[in-house]
Amino acid sequence: MTEKDIKPIPEYIMDSIYKRDLKIEPWQTNTVRYYAYLTVWKKELVKVTVAVTNIKNKHWACKQVAVHGVHSKYCFVRDMEYSYLGHGFRVGWYAEELQSQQKQFEDGKWYAADTRYYDPYAMLINRDVVGKFPEYRYSAYQLYKGRDIINYLRIYEQYPQTEYLLKLGLGAYAENRSLLKKIAKDKAFRKWIARSREELALPYGNSYNFTTVTQAYKTGLPLKEVGHFLFRKKQFERDAGTAPIRELFQGFELKKYFDYTEKNNVSDRLYLDYLNACKMLGIDMTLKCNLFPKDFTYSHDLRTQQYAEKKALEEAGKKQALMQKFSEVAEKYSPLQHNKRSAFICIIARSPADLIREGELMHHCVGRMQYDERFAQEQSLIFFIRAKDRPEKPLVTLEYSLRTHKVLQCYASYNKTPDEEILHYVNKVWLPYANRTIKKLAA
Repeated sequence: MTEKDIKPIPEYIMDSIYKRDLKIEPWQTNTVRYYAYLTVWKKELVKVTVAVTNIKNKHWACKQVAVHGVHSKYCFVRDMEYSYLGHGFRVGWYAEELQSQQKQFEDGKWYAADTRYYDPYAMLINRDVVGKFPEYRYSAYQLYKGRDIINYLRIYEQYPQTEYLLKLGLGAYAENRSLLKKIAKDKAFRKWIARSREELALPYGNSYNFTTVTQAYKTGLPLKEVGHFLFRKKQFERDAGTAPIRELFQGFELKKYFDYTEKNNVSDRLYLDYLNACKMLGIDMTLKCNLFPKDFTYSHDLRTQQYAEKKALEEAGKKQALMQKFSEVAEKYSPLQHNKRSAFICIIARSPADLIREGELMHHCVGRMQYDERFAQEQSLIFFIRAKDRPEKPLVTLEYSLRTHKVLQCYASYNKTPDEEILHYVNKVWLPYANRTIKKLAA
């Protein structure tokens, strides 16, 4: 196909487009609409895209703007450009006397472009032309509901399995080359696709990705469950702090960890505390009873307590220096404390002893697990949330990152989630105040 092969729009095609446009756009606005028709040029199936508008209700206008051949490396485009500023495709109408000035990209000439581009979504008005080609007769083109039938037929020529997917009602997967390649090679996978067609058939336009489908096939797990796992895994891997857990649970084994922590309402940070304690104590983490203890709270508290005792013995000589450094950091960041126009106040921990006392009263591990060291090294700070009228009573403990300027943890007693009023104070009142104060301190 060359630009010399491009012929004007046949009258019957023009009439069909006009009638279709009146139904779709009865008010005939100045928006640009796109339609496409199929034709045959030199034994090649060709899709011609036309643009339609009615600017200021002057008159209805229709023009060819793009031509794609099923076997052509290049497409042809005329009087149309793609705007990278978010406006999509733009069409010039100077020759049709629908605009006063000629746009830079319109001169009425055809230009070659990569066939992947200049292909706006357009309603196809004569799909039956495909049936005139013997090689496409069994392509199930009548069932194709995608945006580009030319691309579909190109894929069909390489992977006839597209017909199989369309007849199963899985048209959303018909242009997934990786999936088609596996269907062609793996007979068992082909049978699994057929058995799983109801599960695979998501609402129109949606589909599971190749990784999700193949993992469900390999594991025998429901697609929805696998999809949830892969989504969770992707988020999990973005957190560099979870590296010790990922070292312990490789690949799909990570699902066991997700299932366990979700079932037992265990956060990643709590499990990390437990894991770090077990590693220091030399606990065999290849045993299931240690990986997934029946009573996590009991095991967590036991191991972290043992960890704390061992750590106290090993680091007795460092205690004084740590206390001094802790006190200096607390004084440095004391401006982050808050006591203004709220029912709550936020005070900074002043010593490791404060952390121990808070942990004992609140029944959590803030007094152990190296929170004091992270505080002294200015990695994260520990603050106590109190009711303004009862400042002596522990209410909520929070950990604040000096690197990301975010709240890492925020727990009430027994590692419970605080109520909404306290969370609002922490996230909407104190945190913005703290971050503003940090900037002032840096300046």
